[in-house]
Amino acid sequence: MPSQTIDPTDIVSLEVPNYSHGVLTNKASEWLHLSGQVGVNPDGSVSPDFEDQCRRAFWNIAACLRDAGMGFGDVVMLRIYLIDRSDLKMLRNIRSEFFGDRCFPSTLVIVSGLVNPAWRVELEIIAAV
Repeated sequence: MPSQTIDPTDIVSLEVPNYSHGVLTNKASEWLHLSGQVGVNPDGSVSPDFEDQCRRAFWNIAACLRDAGMGFGDVVMLRIYLIDRSDLKMLRNIRSEFFGDRCFPSTLVIVSGLVNPAWRVELEIIAAV
């Protein structure tokens, strides 16, 4: 999908991987607004390991994108809810595995907890084609 990142030179440039202040989607006709995805496996189990949970959340997003006829290249917004700031570096590494060096808007919020106390990260996306 044709898109253009929006990073005005007269506002701060954040040194964050895969980040842009905005993205302009040109002539998008289909939009996917995805509910928050967590690191729950198809059998309902949850690994206590952050890395496993984070990858599973991205795989869950991949499955939803696939069923919508989309892929990670169509994502135009990512929201991240993280319960432990010390997991930030691992999160960024895993995010780059799925998105490469693509830049798009994202928001990261450190929260005191998620609905299930076993969950350590929740991811929401918006995609457009």
